[in-house]
Amino acid sequence: MPLAAEVPTSIDDTQAQLLAHGYVSDRQLATVVYLALKLQRPLFLEGEPGTGKTEIARTLAAMLDRPLIRLQCYEGLDLAGAAYEWNYGRQMMEIRLAEREAVSREALASELFSERFLTQRALLQAIDPKRHVAPVLLIDELDRADEPFEAFLLEVLAEYQITIPELGTVKAAHPPIVILTSNRTREIHDAVKRRCLYHWVGFPDAARELQILRSRVPGAGPELARQIVAFVQRLRQIDLYKLPGIAETIEWTRALMELDAVVLDPEVIQHTLGVLLKYQDDIARMQGGEAARLLEELRAQVRPG
Repeated sequence: MPLAAEVPTSIDDTQAQLLAHGYVSDRQLATVVYLALKLQRPLFLEGEPGTGKTEIARTLAAMLDRPLIRLQCYEGLDLAGAAYEWNYGRQMMEIRLAEREAVSREALASELFSERFLTQRALLQAIDPKRHVAPVLLIDELDRADEPFEAFLLEVLAEYQITIPELGTVKAAHPPIVILTSNRTREIHDAVKRRCLYHWVGFPDAARELQILRSRVPGAGPELARQIVAFVQRLRQIDLYKLPGIAETIEWTRALMELDAVVLDPEVIQHTLGVLLKYQDDIARMQGGEAARLLEELRAQVRPG
């Protein structure tokens, strides 16, 4: 089914559909998502961990009713792990059977490197021409992979195809919707970025984070939600090793609700810092009077209603 018949009709429509599926985006993000869908271009999202980059792919898959194919990048990832590999075990069995049946070498060679012996990984699955509906392909945390791996992606990103030396070129009948993410632990090569639309996903401002929190944790009391957002927003202004993302804000809210917290107080903050912060040095810095001092500052600013 052609992609153009299903994409949102405008930036406002994109933003509204994302919101209807639980993703609160600003207009800049909605614009680049709309353009990526209309132009059928890969979208490269870079930013701090926990800012909703991966969630965009999940939301688009649900919004457009497409299958989601995820390639989680890691150090040492290669073509065999990302695109395809030959099933050598089955090939060896086929060779032994062919020897018993006196099959010619030419016939055997053509059979061994046919699709029957090809194991598809994420990239090849996403461009499989047999697909009637283009999937959403998430290439997650590309910065975790080694730099040489990026060269494997160029053909996929530019032409939505993969060339297999033994088999030929496999090209998508309907180009997948490609989302790449990076936490920027290293720079991604310009050749990758040139093939994509680019957007930096930063931490949301207080108003949008509160909207996100109310959407994801609707059971949180209004005063508790306001205090949580104000506390996290202030926490991000401190020189911590790892700043809490939106995911941590949501998880902390759920944890506080499980503890029947109605408002923030120094004791409950101390006991739950491990939900919000993930490094001992950051937790140690906020223990003692630091969290209480921060909360006291916020109480003067945050008022009910």
